[in-house]
Amino acid sequence: MSLAMTDSTPGVPLLDVNRDNAPHRDEFLDALTEVLDSGRFLFGPDVTELENEVAAYTQTPNAIGCASGSDALLLALMALDVKAGDEVIVPSFTFFASVSCITRLGAVPVFADICPDTYNIDPESIASLITEKTAAIIPVHLFGQCAQIDRICEIASKHDIPVVEDAAQAIGAAYKDRPAGNWGTAGCFSFYPTKNLGGMGDGGILTATDAGFADRLRLFAGHGMRPRYYHQVVGINSRLDTFQAAVLRVKLRHLDAAV
Repeated sequence: MSLAMTDSTPGVPLLDVNRDNAPHRDEFLDALTEVLDSGRFLFGPDVTELENEVAAYTQTPNAIGCASGSDALLLALMALDVKAGDEVIVPSFTFFASVSCITRLGAVPVFADICPDTYNIDPESIASLITEKTAAIIPVHLFGQCAQIDRICEIASKHDIPVVEDAAQAIGAAYKDRPAGNWGTAGCFSFYPTKNLGGMGDGGILTATDAGFADRLRLFAGHGMRPRYYHQVVGINSRLDTFQAAVLRVKLRHLDAAV
């Protein structure tokens, strides 16, 4: 007898987002109704509050909402002035977005080996790949497990190279009691619905310790516009909308219990 599924055989979903969301349905409806009634669908108070709450959760002074985790990575490199011909070290085992942010700027991805026991980037491979063209290092905290970020930052510091943490799958994770997104020049998080803190659409956020760099990230995320219609840099349009922020604030309150 064949065990192959036919079109009429229901599959087992890899992730049931409704099961995760159902217990908080009434909280979602209350939060979304408040946004609807306010009419502040962009730049609403929930966006600022979520930024403050994520900053506190990651023990990082600054958080900047954006449209996706992919945009977060791109914005970090743009704010670091990564340009054509630069090299950016990235793990050889990761999602496409960790690399597309590099190639979009005309820079060259340099692929580091991974550790066979964790599938995370190998710090010693990073060290062997650094050249005078290395403009940034992007370690990826994969499957919610942090890379050896202390060693990576130590190597980067010796060469004065910024570290951009791809923490898209790692909000709530920590390495030696220090949260993901708190180690590098920037931390990049995704709120795609399948993430452990997933919204009801696209969304992302960046964390940064340095206030000046955080302000630069925010500038690039808003078309480089400051004041209105005066553009300081060529940025992109990357906003976290208020509906998503309202949903994420509800889910953030329950994140530790859900892990």
